[in-house]
Amino acid sequence: MYNQSITRKFLKSIIPIVVGLIIAIIPKPSELSFNAWIYFAIFSATLTGVILEPIPAAAVGLIGLTLVISLNLVYPTSADSIKWGLQTGFGNSIVWLIFIAFIFALGYEKTGLGRRIALLLVERLGYRTLGLGYAIALSDLALAPFMPSNTARSGGTIYPIISHIPPIYSSEPDKGTERKIGSYIMWTAFATTCVTSSMFLTGLAPNLLTLELAKKAGVIIDWTTWVIGFLPTGIILFLLVPIITYKLYPPEIKVSKEIPRWAHEQLLKMGRITWREIIFLGEVLLALILWIGGSSFIDSTVAALLVVSLMLITGIIDWDDILKYKSAWNVLVWFATLVALADGLNKVGFVQYMANLISSRISGVSSIIALLIMVSAFFWIHYIFASLTAHVTALYPIFLKIATSLGINPSLAAYSLAYTLGIMGIISPYATGPAPIYYGSRFIKSKEFWTLGLIFGMAFYIIYVVVGLPWLIMFIK
Repeated sequence: MYNQSITRKFLKSIIPIVVGLIIAIIPKPSELSFNAWIYFAIFSATLTGVILEPIPAAAVGLIGLTLVISLNLVYPTSADSIKWGLQTGFGNSIVWLIFIAFIFALGYEKTGLGRRIALLLVERLGYRTLGLGYAIALSDLALAPFMPSNTARSGGTIYPIISHIPPIYSSEPDKGTERKIGSYIMWTAFATTCVTSSMFLTGLAPNLLTLELAKKAGVIIDWTTWVIGFLPTGIILFLLVPIITYKLYPPEIKVSKEIPRWAHEQLLKMGRITWREIIFLGEVLLALILWIGGSSFIDSTVAALLVVSLMLITGIIDWDDILKYKSAWNVLVWFATLVALADGLNKVGFVQYMANLISSRISGVSSIIALLIMVSAFFWIHYIFASLTAHVTALYPIFLKIATSLGINPSLAAYSLAYTLGIMGIISPYATGPAPIYYGSRFIKSKEFWTLGLIFGMAFYIIYVVVGLPWLIMFIK
């Protein structure tokens, strides 16, 4: 058994290196520079390492970023390279919002408010696990039209609360019992927020970015048209996520008559809500108010930092609590390095090369087939991005321009591409802001996350293509 473990670890360590070397020695496309091709080789090796995890994913990302910085593949000088490498990832506001979401979870834990809310949910809906799944999904749906940051909505609001539910059922990663109920709850919450992010123009920050980019191309995207255009796909996906997760990734605990009664007894033992819980609840509500209604005058990450500052001032948490929170720091490093690496892929010209390659391959086909190819490429190419914002910035204007040049209705192209942004976040542990939060919870193992991401990604994609695109073609004339 020991020798098998050593062999597996050796293979996991050597495979990323082999992948990188194979790509590096393949003759590069004439359209790409030598630096761009070597960068792509290192990026591919890093991504393989993140998937296989011979060492923690954050360490793999850090090694990959260090390597491209050391070789000056993005910028010709060491000074510019290190500045780009550190500022692009660690200076990214979404990366810090993800980190702060973990700090919010810490506040729920230290005050006991998270346990109280979790017990209330279990008392009311804990008889059936599937009922809990739909309750979590409905919570996200209620917030989605008002919170453009799905990281704040799901990672900073939903996750800190539901993370207190699994321990009630003795479902904990450290004990190897995560599949009792915790894994189901976490994946349901994550998959749901990907769906609701596509359902509303204001459900995801990059959606609003497409509004501006489409406007520059002469297309006006409005809130009502957005909702109606995605409505058939959205309803189907929203209703299916909890039940599909229940079937494909089933919880061990499906029905429990005793647990709701036990939850009621625990609530009685907890007594009335404490002043610490009330103070923290006020701070959470302030964050929600600023996230929902303050986006025009305060950035969502700044609002979150403001609330964390209040948590420190009021003694909800102390600085040592933050310093000792390994999961938060681990996700910060991991996601920051991946964001930087994805940005570099765009800077060296690889993303533009891929867009041009796709365009050259589909010229001459019918507009409907061209639209299908463009949407498919736009969706699946997200595997090489660690940020939806970066994806939109790098590809949306290019794909929109290519689509219109191929004779596709500009409005149809603009909406068709934009609708995929939320649902494409399901495919990997870094594809959207909440992903590393749920991945970092350790309730969903690495292999399971990648496998479920592919399965749900295929399901989301197929339903969107089969249901959503025909509806949109009829809806937008």
